[in-house]
Formats: sequence, C-alpha cells, structure tokens
Amino acid sequence: MTRDVGAVSQRDFGDPSPPYVIGLTGPIASGKSTVADMLRQRGAEVIDADRVYRCLLAPESTLWQRVVERFGPKILRSDGEIDRAKLAEIVFADSQALADLDRITHPMVVDEIRARITQADAQVIVLEAVKLAQSGLASDVDALWFITADLTTRFARLMARSGLDEASARARIAAAPSTVPEGDEVDAIIDNSGDLASTASAVDDAWRAVLLELRQEKPKHPVPAQKENS
Repeated sequence: MTRDVGAVSQRDFGDPSPPYVIGLTGPIASGKSTVADMLRQRGAEVIDADRVYRCLLAPESTLWQRVVERFGPKILRSDGEIDRAKLAEIVFADSQALADLDRITHPMVVDEIRARITQADAQVIVLEAVKLAQSGLASDVDALWFITADLTTRFARLMARSGLDEASARARIAAAPSTVPEGDEVDAIIDNSGDLASTASAVDDAWRAVLLELRQEKPKHPVPAQKENS
C-alpha cells in the first residue's frame, strides 16, 4: 500500500482544529460499517450514530424516558432495557411511529455526536449514520460519502445479520432512506456490492482526496460548537 492511502495521524498534519469529518451514509445493509472499519485502519476515529443512540437509551436516561412515554411499557424487557427488536417491529410497520421515534431521538443523538466531534483527538473523524442527512448532520461534515449496494445484496445481508424473516427485512429496507436528499452534495460514491478488494480500492481513491484536502488545509465546516449556537 502506498503512503498516499496509508494511515493518517496528527503527526502528519499537525493538530488543526476542527478535525476533518467524513460522513458515511447510505441505505440499510449497504456496508457502511465495512467502509468505516477500513477508514479506522487508516487512522480515523469512527463515531457510529447507532451506537451513540444505544448509549443514550440506557434505562432511566432522559431519552429512555421519552421513548417509553411515547411507546409504552410494552417495549421494556424485564431488566428495564428497551427491547430494540420489539421497538423496531412497531416503528417499521408504522410510518408515523417511525417519524415520532426520529423526532424524539435525533436532537439528542445529534447533540451527543457534535460533542464527541469537539472532544475527539483524531485528525480525521468518520461519522457513520443511515440518516445522516435527514438528522441535519450533513452540515457537520467536510466530505459526504454515499455507500451503496444492490438491493439483492442488501436484502441478503440484512436477513443474515439480523435473523429477520423476509417480510420484516423488506419492511426495514423500505422504511430507511435509500438516497441522499436533493441538494446535498456527495463527494464519493462507493459501491459495496462486490468483494472486499473492490470496496477497498474505491475507499483508497476517496481517501486520497481526503489526504489532498487535508494538505491544502481547507476544512469546509465550522467548529461543531459554533454550529450549535447558530
């Protein structure tokens, strides 16, 4: 592997503020986490929006209380944890319920992600989120990468990793966004339908563009804390 597609660290470019943020988005089961792992190997710090959501959903937390208030105690397990599978069954079968969940969760998740970006030590941050644009986080990234895969591949991946039946898998794919909203500029499109070598090659090409922009020192987004006050 050449130096141009190798790992990046703060020693390569000094310690600028803010960090360079790559937003990874794309339809469900397109392989965003696979690409995120490749970027982690190159020295980036990954913030996974779904993991942030799960952390904020701890029993008795503010988000937990608001979700339980909306969907009722039927979504709780015996240990007080929210049964995410049961909650998913509800929201992916009811578009209004899904919209309500997004309305409750997005502001708190976005605030936490922005705080983590501000506190990060890495030169490059990767923000992985299926609803990155829809939550308003597209304005927080310097480069927006859209990860895609053909529908057959996505369907097979989703069923294999989640143990869903065919109807449930189709409902989740239909409910999740499959394109970037009109008006949001995409800097790289990575097709993750094939083998890992093909995906890695596409990642390397997009990564070179990031390294070039870092060397030119032209970040496009303001410090996250500034956006919160705007």
